[in-house]
Amino acid sequence: MSKVIKFLLIVLLFIGFFEAGLISSYTIVTSKVPDIKGLVDLQIDTVTSFFSSDNINELIVKDPDPVTVSNKIEVADKLKSLAKVDGVNIQNLNATTFQNSNSESFEITIIAFGYGEPNGTTGQIILSNEPQYKITATANAKYTYSGAEVDVTSIKVISVLSIYN
Repeated sequence: MSKVIKFLLIVLLFIGFFEAGLISSYTIVTSKVPDIKGLVDLQIDTVTSFFSSDNINELIVKDPDPVTVSNKIEVADKLKSLAKVDGVNIQNLNATTFQNSNSESFEITIIAFGYGEPNGTTGQIILSNEPQYKITATANAKYTYSGAEVDVTSIKVISVLSIYN
């Protein structure tokens, strides 16, 4: 019990010295009589703003929600033309969203793997089953009965990264 009382006394002394230092530095800097109530209210507002629900929601990193794309072939064709690759793997086309997918229209992030041109050496064509590019894009989508239908006119390619094997 005495350890708890000692701890509380140390905390109270720390707060007391902090407040005294704050008030005296305010007096020195502004050359005015400090508004003690205003300074304490400012400190309380600052501390409570750190723990507000808005700040906590911004600090917590949420996992994106997976989205089932209903028009994968059209999306793959558009990604192919925008990213300037020879093909896009529709089996590994992933779409996720951080927004509420129950709304009329929501933004999704699409990640797909693309294939480059076939390698030809001395008359021999070698087709690779390994993707050479990772394509990241954003688009708008809306839910239908068969999944999320992506508006292919809204697809914007963010990056095309070359994958070296």
